[in-house]
Amino acid sequence: MLVSEEDGVVTGYASFGDWRSFDGFRHTVEHSVYVHPDHQGKGLGRKLLSRLIDEARDCGKHVMVAGIESQNQASLHLHQSLGFVVTAQMPQVGTKFGRWLDLTFMQLQLDERTEPDAIG
Repeated sequence: MLVSEEDGVVTGYASFGDWRSFDGFRHTVEHSVYVHPDHQGKGLGRKLLSRLIDEARDCGKHVMVAGIESQNQASLHLHQSLGFVVTAQMPQVGTKFGRWLDLTFMQLQLDERTEPDAIG
C-alpha cells in the first residue's frame, strides 16, 4: 500500500491485490486509488497510480484492472492518460447513497509476455 501524507495527515493512498483468488488469475491485479477531496486536481492521483503501476510490474504482474464508477470522469481520464483502455461497462452493479452505480472496467497490460509464466 502506498500512502501520501502532508503534515502527518493522510492525503491519499493506493493499493492493489489479486483480481480473483484462483491461481489462473495470479498475473492480474485490481487496484484502488483514493485522494482526499482537498488534494484532488494537484497530480497526487497520477503520482500514486504511476508508482503503483511500477510496483505491479516489479512484482511480475501482467495486467492491472480498474473498476471505476462510470460518472467519475477525473478517474476515467487519469487512467486513460496512463494507458488504460476501457474493456467493459457494467450498469447498476453497485449502490451508493441510495442510487445504482454503473462501473467502467479499464485495464492496462503491464508487459509483453507471450506466455503466462515467462519472465519479462
